[in-house]
Amino acid sequence: MSASVLHYIYDPLCGWCYAAAPLIKEARQIVAVQPHGGGMMAGARRQRVSAQLRDYVMPHDRHISELTGQPFGERYFDGLLRDTGAVFDSEPPTAAMLAAEQLAGRGLDMLARLQTAHYVEGRRIAERDMLIDVATEIGLGRTEFSAALDATLGKNTLAHIQATRELMGRVGAQGFPTLLLETDGRFRSVDIGAYLGQADAFAQWLRQQTPNQDAQANGNILQCGPDSCEI
Repeated sequence: MSASVLHYIYDPLCGWCYAAAPLIKEARQIVAVQPHGGGMMAGARRQRVSAQLRDYVMPHDRHISELTGQPFGERYFDGLLRDTGAVFDSEPPTAAMLAAEQLAGRGLDMLARLQTAHYVEGRRIAERDMLIDVATEIGLGRTEFSAALDATLGKNTLAHIQATRELMGRVGAQGFPTLLLETDGRFRSVDIGAYLGQADAFAQWLRQQTPNQDAQANGNILQCGPDSCEI
């Protein structure tokens, strides 16, 4: 049987990607996972924190927590979401993930740590110094990571985001997260809606897959859109 690759189209500021984090953690024990950052809040879509943004995202975040059990901290709800000096920008944390992958193959570890930093600890993960601090927390060298991050920010990250958007267009992906199981160059969409909050069941399902099996395609759409995080 040919080796499969699980393509993970994500955004570091996507609440439903955070909801799927336990599934991605399990998947990494079973199959190669290839992440693709889509820039949901990059460029013109970046937003400064405001009362309007807080009122928009909080109901979605609380629903995600109720559905999946993923923790959201008070420092996020009553700290970061009230911090009008903070900016939600997907490009810097995506660059940090790319830098961590380049340095040590730790991109997905970096993403998981950034999600906790954002949603639990209420930290500004769009800021360079914060990204460097987070990188050291997963064991990357400060000097080496700083150089890799600076080399990745800008055109390299934007090129990665553009390539992800092109992939989304080719496979008909509607938002984040999107999971695609590739075998022999063929992509199959993986519906994770029924598995959110049930990482063990997802792992069992994934282990059972063969190149001739079709991924499930039923259930509610639980994801962020290509340009914003909605339910």
